[in-house]
Amino acid sequence: MLPSFDRLNKMLTQERRLGYQNKAILGGIEKLAPNWAKDALEEATSDEERQFIEEIRQDLIRYPDIDPDARPHFLHQILVKLHKAEEKGLPAEPDDSPEPVDPPDAGADNGRRAASPTFRRAATPIQRPAPKPTEPRPQRPQPKRGRTQQDSSNLGLDAPVTRLPGIKEAMAKRLARLGVHTVGDFLRLYPRRYDDYRSLKPINQLEYGEDVTIIAQIWETRQLETRSKRVMIKSLLSDGTANIEVTWFNQPWLVDKLKVGKQIVISGTVDQYLGRLTFNSPDWEELDTETIHTGRLVPVYPLTEGVTAKWLRGRTKSAIDYWSDRLPDHLPDDTRERLKLLTLTEAINQIHFPDSWESLEAARRRLAFDELLMIQLGVLRQRQKWQAQQGYPIPVQPEALEQLLSALPFALTAAQRKVLDDIVADLRRDVPMSRLLQGDVGSGKTVVALAAMVLTALDGGQAAILAPTEILAEQHHKSMGKLLVDIGPALGREFSVRLLTGSTSAGDRRQMLEELAAGSIDILVGTHAIIQEDVALNNLRLAIIDEQHRFGVKQRAALRDKGMNPHMLVMTATPIPRTLALTLYGDLDLSVIDEMPPGRQPIKTRWLTPRERERAYSFIRSQIEQGRQAYIICPLVEESEKTEAKSAVEEHQRLSKQVFPRLTLGLLHGRMKADEKESVMRSFRDRETQILVSTSVVEVGIDVPNSTVMLVEGANRFGLAQLHQFRGRVGRGEHASYCLLLADKLSPEAEERLRAVEQTTDGFELAETDLKMRGPGEFFGTRQSGLPDLKLVKLTDTRLLELARKEAVIIFEKDEMLELPQHRLLAKQLAEFWARTTDLS
Repeated sequence: MLPSFDRLNKMLTQERRLGYQNKAILGGIEKLAPNWAKDALEEATSDEERQFIEEIRQDLIRYPDIDPDARPHFLHQILVKLHKAEEKGLPAEPDDSPEPVDPPDAGADNGRRAASPTFRRAATPIQRPAPKPTEPRPQRPQPKRGRTQQDSSNLGLDAPVTRLPGIKEAMAKRLARLGVHTVGDFLRLYPRRYDDYRSLKPINQLEYGEDVTIIAQIWETRQLETRSKRVMIKSLLSDGTANIEVTWFNQPWLVDKLKVGKQIVISGTVDQYLGRLTFNSPDWEELDTETIHTGRLVPVYPLTEGVTAKWLRGRTKSAIDYWSDRLPDHLPDDTRERLKLLTLTEAINQIHFPDSWESLEAARRRLAFDELLMIQLGVLRQRQKWQAQQGYPIPVQPEALEQLLSALPFALTAAQRKVLDDIVADLRRDVPMSRLLQGDVGSGKTVVALAAMVLTALDGGQAAILAPTEILAEQHHKSMGKLLVDIGPALGREFSVRLLTGSTSAGDRRQMLEELAAGSIDILVGTHAIIQEDVALNNLRLAIIDEQHRFGVKQRAALRDKGMNPHMLVMTATPIPRTLALTLYGDLDLSVIDEMPPGRQPIKTRWLTPRERERAYSFIRSQIEQGRQAYIICPLVEESEKTEAKSAVEEHQRLSKQVFPRLTLGLLHGRMKADEKESVMRSFRDRETQILVSTSVVEVGIDVPNSTVMLVEGANRFGLAQLHQFRGRVGRGEHASYCLLLADKLSPEAEERLRAVEQTTDGFELAETDLKMRGPGEFFGTRQSGLPDLKLVKLTDTRLLELARKEAVIIFEKDEMLELPQHRLLAKQLAEFWARTTDLS
């Protein structure tokens, strides 16, 4: 449809909504006819178009003379003519250039409220048909003359954003904070939500608080100054039914843009001032441009300082307009058609600027399927590659296994024994073990890992366990050493277990390297220090990674390379729902310890408000008087001007002087040197300090059975998994334990998180809740290395997940190396997808 036809369609639709009173245009519809016809004739390219335009002009002139009762039918006939003209295919102007955008400041929404309203479905939406996979995309109207076109013809998707017009280094740095580094990143920066501005209403029917769109003419625009010296722009708008005042703040350039007489589209939330309805800082666009900020489902993108919503939306639209039609679709046609998925072009267009909720969901389904398919193809290839390697079996003798278990000072739980049996079965095979062991905090993963290492040593092999922190490595070394005191005599031999960290002295390290190379060390426990180049093991047969999500692909490969295809066990205390674990860790066999050892005390969790802080302090005092110890967790190391969150350093000083002056408090945070951390932890373990003030460095692995209280400051600032890990630091002894969550500020999401932690201690149940709240993208995203960043997959996508798994198997069985012509684009996409992440094992 020609732009002039589209503009007329909107005006006539407005007239229909106003009750056919000839008030959509000041002076009446007949006043519109000459100017509209003039613009339309300039756009016309054929005699057929010119004749049609003249017919419409005559109809518009006749409109005021039509009997009011007959106007609905008459207007309907005009709209039908316009619709038929579109169907008939009157030529539209070319759309080779992207929609241009205003300068970064133009139309910015600096004055908008910090929290946008939750969208509501429009009661009377502007109907936009949902695209079908086989439909061609409709032509867009040519942007208004005189606006600068963006030339992208010589750019690739991997070109830096600075190659785009109007984006300099300073803006590129801001965009980088949003993950936008290249032209292609604009296409992958998906909206976080959508505002529904499809409800088009006349001004006299507006209601306070509703999200709505109006079409109106500017009667007046003034620039004022508030008492606080803020620039305020006020425009008076009218649509023939009533007037309304619209206000923008700190946007002085709008005086030149909002000219008297101009027809504009306004979308926003109806506000009120002194009893009169108003709009405050709404989005607006000229009537004769394609709407991307108003009158539709408007995408809302994540923002950062210096990047406004309107500017980012415009830039994204430009990239989509130029590139979406040029994107090669990596999904084979037969797959896409069989699964009834949109084309990639349609999906990219509809995920950013959807025509309806239905088309949005169809786009999300296609792009989420792509993410899941890439993961499945990747893990299938990884699993096959690993299983094709020659492994070296460890012939575990049943008698030795029973003797080992009998020597332990406690009996394994049924869940621990089942997992150990799985591991033993893997060790006996000539295919290298590749197993993921999940177990909640305190479920007893370490003793299972130790049993596997002892069995490896009995066959003459060496075992190594890689931990993410020195504190955790030291704890493993200490606990394993204690257990080996009993295990060694029962099995008739001694086991040498050594600790290698960055704090190991040069002399001790040199001696340890000689012993490792000679094979006289059975079990090596350590941090990144054990994967340095000069560390050589004589016969590494079993490699274990603890808290695997904290290590990237290079660290895992470096440990694996210390032996000849050693058996590999990776452990995590982050519970993952089984369906999702099988998808994301499809290259690993999965074991779960879902039972806690007997004697673990249930931990009582309470969510407190800041006003109850003194009660929490009193409770801690009472516990310490009974001989117990406590943790106090702070979100920050040091104070920051940008946040009110408690900092460990300042809080330690305040608590020591003002709250607990008679007690000894320790301080632990990530910026301390390793020997300082060890000294602080040793003092806490030895009960020299009663309270440990710490940052989240205590999240994993610290084991002090005498500690019974965990107080988390700023609990609203931590995720569910972190809060659950903190709670796991207490309740490790014989005494009743408590977790107190103090929230400084509460959003609805934070409130839901805290309530979930308060109500259950089941890590798997909390993992389900966490995934439902945040989605796999955040839960498994870049915050945890080793997993791809899932942007659109939902936890509820189990059907889609199964579909992707089956499709990956079909493709893999047909063309394992993806060398067939129909799979070449898929192979390229797979390589690019995994290049942005790391492996899973």
